[in-house]
Amino acid sequence: MSVAVIGGTGLDRMPGLTVDRRLDIATPYGTPSAPLLEGRFAGSRVLFLARHGEQHAIPPHAVNYRANLSALRQAGARSVVAVCAVGGIAPWIGPAQLAVPADLIDYTWGRAHTCSDSAEVPLRHVEFTVPFAERVRRELLHAALAARVDIYDGGVIGVTQGPRLESAAEVRRLKRDGCDMIGMTAMPEAALACELGLEYAILAVSVNWAAGLGSAGIHAEIETAVGEGIVRARMVLARALPALRAQEGP
Repeated sequence: MSVAVIGGTGLDRMPGLTVDRRLDIATPYGTPSAPLLEGRFAGSRVLFLARHGEQHAIPPHAVNYRANLSALRQAGARSVVAVCAVGGIAPWIGPAQLAVPADLIDYTWGRAHTCSDSAEVPLRHVEFTVPFAERVRRELLHAALAARVDIYDGGVIGVTQGPRLESAAEVRRLKRDGCDMIGMTAMPEAALACELGLEYAILAVSVNWAAGLGSAGIHAEIETAVGEGIVRARMVLARALPALRAQEGP
């Protein structure tokens, strides 16, 4: 097993996944958000993990990211596609649009963000110049092209603490900082994947305009856009996952 999907808002379950096993994996960092589901999706063997739990009850700041990534690695994952719901700042990432971000800015605080924090784990200063694995990014983009799904190549995701949404002034600051979209879960997830040697990339699904940028209420936009965006994301995953799996061998 070598390809994994981390599902976020709108993808707590993965329609089309034929589950063969539920894996309850103990890690040095505690229990993952949910059992890992091992099965077949679009003809390919995959692992699936619901980031917020099977009932979507775990808020972004309380997710045990270390246990999640450690469990995926123990189960044999090599590459990880993380589906993240985002709010759009740039004009090209409106509701229901997809993107594969190329960089990030971390605004979170107080989260367990490294595995190198005990005597049992050697201290590592991992390079994070490029936070997302280019091979996984390319396969997501190729898959979208093949599926005729519009997708944006690049952009910066700003990662905020949550669970509350941002103020309009905070969004203006994020825009000045260079952020194109806002999410709450890419960090420390991306950095931990890097520490653990996992090739990690994000498939971002815009579910609303960020605060102060839309004409409708944010929650109304989310209700309208999340379903359409996740349908598009599944179309991309159906082509990207088999391609990634084929590259990685048995």
